[in-house]
Amino acid sequence: MKVRLHFVVDPMGWFCISMVVFVWLYNTYFIPKLVLLPHYNEGHISGVPVLCYFLASLFCVSALIRASTADPGRLPQDPEIPHSERDRWEMCNKCNMLRPKRSHHCSRCGHCVRRMDHHCPWINNCVGEDNHWLFLQLCFYTQVLSLYTLALDFCQYYYFQPLTAVNKEDFAVRHELALLRGSSFMGVVMFGGITTLFYTQITGILSDTTTIEKMSHFMQETGSQRPWQQTLAEVFGTHWKILWFLPFRNRHPLRRSFGSRSHV
Repeated sequence: MKVRLHFVVDPMGWFCISMVVFVWLYNTYFIPKLVLLPHYNEGHISGVPVLCYFLASLFCVSALIRASTADPGRLPQDPEIPHSERDRWEMCNKCNMLRPKRSHHCSRCGHCVRRMDHHCPWINNCVGEDNHWLFLQLCFYTQVLSLYTLALDFCQYYYFQPLTAVNKEDFAVRHELALLRGSSFMGVVMFGGITTLFYTQITGILSDTTTIEKMSHFMQETGSQRPWQQTLAEVFGTHWKILWFLPFRNRHPLRRSFGSRSHV
């Protein structure tokens, strides 16, 4: 499956994603420097917590990069429409192109996206059929990393043994309390906001309703209720649940299209 990079020219989106990257860099640098590595060097903790933190950080930033640069499901200029599927397509009144039903025109990106959920400024990209799984991974690993950071900030003052071999003149050590308070504040904000967003995304997927459809009070006949495993497998493009957590792969759509309850 060919990987297509997708970039949106939007100064507001660039600012938002820069803020997300700053939070990630801040915690990825200061938490190991002030908490993990010093306690590991003095033998207070094993290498497992250190490795787990860097893995969570790596998976989080990988999902962020891929979600922000992946094609969300942009429709081509001249789509090939099978004759039997023409009744399931409609005309976009903004770009005057035929598109599958449940597609939406994004005013920021300037094109239609298959089963568009919403445009997210924090990744500077739309969330659509082809990158929804990456957005879910980003939400999940952001929660993991934020909760892990909060736990380490707590342990630094209430659980871990005091450090002995530290450079008192180092900037980070002299301002340790302020830096870890900033880390805790960002962790609380990120964990609280992303947890709410992740819950909304999961409930929307299981009910087969996009955020745009919820906002417009769009209702559609649900028919038979499908198992949650099948629904999520269609989003992630695989029935192997372990692969749902890996951002280092390509998504291969299953036989049933995620873009509509009817095959498109």
